Amino acid sequence: MKTRTGYSGLQILLHWATAVLVVFNWFYSDGMGRALRAHLGDAASSRPPSMNPDIHVWTGVVVLGLVLLRLALRAVQGTPRAVSDGWVGRAAVWGHRLLYVLLLATPLLGIAAWFGGVKALGDPHELAADALLWVAGAHAIVALWHHHVLHDRVLLRMVRPE
Repeated sequence: MKTRTGYSGLQILLHWATAVLVVFNWFYSDGMGRALRAHLGDAASSRPPSMNPDIHVWTGVVVLGLVLLRLALRAVQGTPRAVSDGWVGRAAVWGHRLLYVLLLATPLLGIAAWFGGVKALGDPHELAADALLWVAGAHAIVALWHHHVLHDRVLLRMVRPE
């Protein structure tokens, strides 16, 4: 993978679009368990949810597409190297890897549950979504720590294209 000093404008746009859609979908998930059961023909769950499940489902599909595009751009355009060496640098690399695993696993589990009819994947999808929010929250806190405590311009790499 190529190394660069910052992220491209498209990489930045995809990062923030993905973040907004993930947070939106997490908040818009209330009632999806009932919606999945109704979608799969469970007569006990025939009452419609209070939200439109298609919005949640298709937002998840878009998130998956954005993540795949982000990974392709990383391969082609490269990324900035970690700002720290040793265990801190390794933690940053593995933290990003965990984010990408969750960004892929969460919508894939949801797609398999909804379109594949695998009801048993609904709960793992929900757990992955919760884990994704926690890991993304930690990612945001670390970025703010870099910006306000270390003053090392790490956060600015995801704000201004280079």
